[in-house]
Amino acid sequence: MSLPLDGRSAVVTGAGRGLGRAEALELARLGAAVVVNDYGQPGRDGSGEASAAPAERTAAEIRRAGGRAVAHTGDVSDFGQARELVGRAVAEFGGLDILVNNAGILRDRMVFSMTEDEWDSVIRVHLKGHFNTTHFAAAHWRERSKAAGGPVYGRIVNTSSEAFLAGSAGQPNYAAAKGGIVGLTTSTALALARYGVTANAICPRARTRMTEDVFAGVRPPDEGLDPLAPEHVAPLVGYLASPAAARVNGQLLVVHGGMVAVVERPRVRAQFDSKQETFTYDELDALLTPHYADRPPGETFAAAEVLRLGRR
Repeated sequence: MSLPLDGRSAVVTGAGRGLGRAEALELARLGAAVVVNDYGQPGRDGSGEASAAPAERTAAEIRRAGGRAVAHTGDVSDFGQARELVGRAVAEFGGLDILVNNAGILRDRMVFSMTEDEWDSVIRVHLKGHFNTTHFAAAHWRERSKAAGGPVYGRIVNTSSEAFLAGSAGQPNYAAAKGGIVGLTTSTALALARYGVTANAICPRARTRMTEDVFAGVRPPDEGLDPLAPEHVAPLVGYLASPAAARVNGQLLVVHGGMVAVVERPRVRAQFDSKQETFTYDELDALLTPHYADRPPGETFAAAEVLRLGRR
């Protein structure tokens, strides 16, 4: 019996642990050959010596289960190493069909305390890392499409976060990077559709090394699968990487604990038109201030909407 991803090859970044590991295992279970990428630094802030061990462990786990996998320990935030990563998939498996971007770090601080390096490092790993791998994968698919004279098979799954949707007071760098990833995803989706490539982004909730503080007060159950286990997220990534998702493009999906929500593009909630050539301060005060009068102090529109989303 054939599997959905038989004959396909994938790159999964940040796949030594947590979400990336679960996603790499799922793609392999569905039949894909996988390049398991992880820079292997022990600190979730990107500190410590890089190690091949996390990527090698995941690749070995895939091989023990009968799949095909190789490890890659490059830093995706480095343009040259991202090129090598895509090249490794082509060299090992004859091409690249699926790219799952998951690698990231945290350097949390309030915006008034954050250093330039704390800002730059998180933007570099998350947003630039997503761009770097996307750039080389897109170039690969474009060349294949030109050679074939038509569309080819290509799937990109990027990792955003509800921190972008709702804000995160102590993570301005992370929230900004995750918002940028959504913009990168929708732009890529438009640019590559003609070549047969789709690009989508997910906002996962999962208990990982990156979120140990967020979910510190939520104990996993004594029995059964943790509702916050990464294994709840991986099947959606497998689906988006598959032929079945050919019509899913430029989408943002929230996923956790047996729930998938498709997020709409922003809609206009209210419109106010000036009764004269242009607005005056007084006119705006008379129109907008009452509109927001019933909103609790400090609450943002995005935060309220994401809370409602989580309860659906």
